[in-house]
Amino acid sequence: MMKMSLLNDSSLLFAQAAPQGQGSPLPTLLFFGLMFAAMYFLMIAPQRKKQKEHEKMLAALQTGDEIVTTGGIYGQITNVKEDRFVIRVADNTKIEVGKGFVHAVARKAGEEKK
Repeated sequence: MMKMSLLNDSSLLFAQAAPQGQGSPLPTLLFFGLMFAAMYFLMIAPQRKKQKEHEKMLAALQTGDEIVTTGGIYGQITNVKEDRFVIRVADNTKIEVGKGFVHAVARKAGEEKK
């Protein structure tokens, strides 16, 4: 009998601690809206800006530019195709690299070497 009364008392405590009414969902929606806005401005917007700059850099590449691939290979562009570049990495050694794998421009064509 003693165990039964403890069980009933604890269930009454939890029942009294529960909120009585629903309340307004506005603060919760406002919180999630602010969290989404913060995530957008801290994560999504800078990534989109970086992606647009990379696409602009890829569009400006031409024959003679020296590039660095994401794998760290340096080479000079010898031919520009629709979806890839043909680059010379050594004498008599050319490879084809997808445009998405170009990381940066080491030197534009016509610039002097430093």
